Amino acid sequence: MIVSRVMTKNPVYTHLEATVSEARSLMDKEKISHLPVLDRNNHLAGIATKKDMLKAGPSPATSLDVYEISYLLSKLTIDKVMTKTVITTVEDEVIEEAARMIMDNNIGSLPVMRGKLLVGIVTVKDLFSAFVMAFGARHTGVRVSFVMQEKPGQIAKLSGAVAEKGGNIVSFVTQDGDYLCERGGTIKITGLCIDEVKSIFDKAEAEILDIR
Repeated sequence: MIVSRVMTKNPVYTHLEATVSEARSLMDKEKISHLPVLDRNNHLAGIATKKDMLKAGPSPATSLDVYEISYLLSKLTIDKVMTKTVITTVEDEVIEEAARMIMDNNIGSLPVMRGKLLVGIVTVKDLFSAFVMAFGARHTGVRVSFVMQEKPGQIAKLSGAVAEKGGNIVSFVTQDGDYLCERGGTIKITGLCIDEVKSIFDKAEAEILDIR
């Protein structure tokens, strides 16, 4: 799966001249936590987050009253509080790489660029949605976590056995096993009962770690 399949297209954005108060109101209205900031040429200049908004607010120990605080925030522009060095991605990047970039850089989103044009934004929430889809979480069926020998044809035999029984695989995710000779996986199957699925895995000589 690639970024363009999960990103929010035509994201909400603001410009450098916007005030912090305006940016905060826009984020509240659109129910978003990450707001790309564009310059006068509509090129990406930065990104503002809810965390940036909080930092721009006064200290709890301030002696200013609410009217003075509102006045100051109405004069403070977003370019003074936004993150200026923005990590971005592109539409045809794979989602696991986007997830790695977000995790490694401890950020909550990646603006998606087409050259200098902002075309989308992918957030942690978007990646969780992709995770839900990959594991078939919205399908009712038998879910099995398993481990089997790492050798050619094993997964093909398993999927073939499911088809022969009249079952349908709606998700299939594999991962490294505890040993180099093993391959782990999680599969969700519809159209079969738990006992039928157990018999398939027994014949495939795959160890069931969890079935439900």
